[in-house]
Amino acid sequence: MGLLVSKISQALESLGSVFSNRQARIVMIGLDAAGKTTILYKLKLDEAVQTLPTIGFNVETIQHNRLTMTVWDIGGQHKIRPLWRHYYHGTDAVIFVVDSADRERLFEAQDELQKVMSSDELARACILVFANKQDVSGSVSANEMAEQLGLFKSTHRQRLWHVQPCCAKTGQGLVEGLQELARMLKSQPASVDY
Repeated sequence: MGLLVSKISQALESLGSVFSNRQARIVMIGLDAAGKTTILYKLKLDEAVQTLPTIGFNVETIQHNRLTMTVWDIGGQHKIRPLWRHYYHGTDAVIFVVDSADRERLFEAQDELQKVMSSDELARACILVFANKQDVSGSVSANEMAEQLGLFKSTHRQRLWHVQPCCAKTGQGLVEGLQELARMLKSQPASVDY
């Protein structure tokens, strides 16, 4: 009898983990040359690949624990940025990638992130900022990045966000960023309108 109860318990646990799998739609955006595509393929293939500027988009599915993420990596050139909004529908999270060694473009990055955060379609989306290129001398720290991007403003206090320092080429900080993203996604209801 005890063996039967144990087997039923195990079966229910495995059913529970099957049904607790979560799918999320994520857009990965940021200025050109920030490292978005390098991050995407480091997460997908666990290798640093040689990339070219993304003119349209790349889309990959990434599995992290019980979270299946469909990640849309969208080009960041100035002329492409107005098209980002066409990818927002049904988005659960935004990964915003910033070149933390390019201090001259932080204001431009802040401006673009503020536009993203003010979009009605992304009102419920959590934000993960990858402060990339931490291996470069003089790069902006995660806390300074949050300040520079205006994330401490009172208008953003209700939104879930996290700044993760990382290096796309080595993979340093990427898994930690995904773990934080998974935590944020777990604490919000799933989007149903894909």
